[in-house]
Amino acid sequence: MAKFAWEGKTRGGEVQKGEMEAPSEAAVGSQLRRQGIMPSKIRQRGKGLDVEIKIPGMGGKVSTKDLVVFTRQFATMIDAGLALVQCLDILGRQQENKVMKKVLIDVKESVESGSTFADALKKHPKVFDELFANLVAAGEVGGILDTILNRLAAYLEKAHKLKKKVKSAMTYPATVVGIAVIVIGVIMVFVIPSFEKMFADFGSALPAPTQVVINLSNFIRSWIFAIIGAVMLFIFLFKRFYATPKGRALVDAYALKVPVFGTLIRKVAVAKFSRTLGTMISSGVPILDGLDIVAKTAGNKTVEEAIYKVRRSISEGKTIAEPLEKTGVFPPMVCQMIAVGEQSGSIDSMLNKIADFYDDEVDDAVGNLTAMMEPMLMLFLGTTVGGLVIAMYLPIFKIAGTVGG
Repeated sequence: MAKFAWEGKTRGGEVQKGEMEAPSEAAVGSQLRRQGIMPSKIRQRGKGLDVEIKIPGMGGKVSTKDLVVFTRQFATMIDAGLALVQCLDILGRQQENKVMKKVLIDVKESVESGSTFADALKKHPKVFDELFANLVAAGEVGGILDTILNRLAAYLEKAHKLKKKVKSAMTYPATVVGIAVIVIGVIMVFVIPSFEKMFADFGSALPAPTQVVINLSNFIRSWIFAIIGAVMLFIFLFKRFYATPKGRALVDAYALKVPVFGTLIRKVAVAKFSRTLGTMISSGVPILDGLDIVAKTAGNKTVEEAIYKVRRSISEGKTIAEPLEKTGVFPPMVCQMIAVGEQSGSIDSMLNKIADFYDDEVDDAVGNLTAMMEPMLMLFLGTTVGGLVIAMYLPIFKIAGTVGG
């Protein structure tokens, strides 16, 4: 047997290291997962040389559409009675996405060498996340892999649709404001100086609004590189701050309190939580494991911490609804529906109903946001661009009035 050095995290997030004798890297990974440790690195000990075996994904990008198509096709093949390795071989050879093709070939080779399908998928977390791998593991154990894969495909489709809704809501105002900033920048840097030269020939005092715009134009032209540098520095520092635990917690907590946008973020979080947990419970994943994965994929630190509090309470013997309500993150209606689901023994179907309801709520919130943003953006554009134009033409109107008088 070879000796392997390993590093991984417990379910509580604690980093652990150690050594283990095993026939293969796959055997080490399986043993660690049985002990509740998710491996991040496994190295084979050699004679003065450590050979690192990659656990992370192979890099590149695999779209949600690619993943959904693969999952649907795989489910159909398994349901038709094809062998697992044969399915992976066929789907790998017909893949047009080169990254996905390499991943599937690697997964097939891992399965052929003795790994379970779920363990093979866990070697590529950038393509197959914890949710995907854990549901596949539940399907393998229960002998319902085709059913689980169909559920996964449906979940991925709905999650992708929800993400697109939010993205479209944010893209429109960001695009309009971005174009407005560019237009105003061009006017201030290139157009206003031409007016300034023309007004200098008039020899008379300029109206206050015109003088303010000219002074602002001169300031921007003199300090344009410093302004661009300051903006880039701010973005860099903000990203560094957000990368810290305290920074992310502060920003995410504030995001939930922002008018209109905060409500949308909260509804998206509830829909995602309900859909993910409902899918996992209905697939046979233990509730504590499900909550751990849901917390990691929450996308908001405040929501993540709330889910972990719920998980700790459940491990102490409490229900889901009671600690969920105490977090203050989830609406009372959601907690009450989950309580009913717990009492009736149909919590998975209740969670899916909540997810469907909040998907519609997100639709309405996105529509209301777009309807509200349109007049606000028009007002912003009219005030800024129109104000600049009027300020520049005030001296001309003044001269025309003097000549006419």
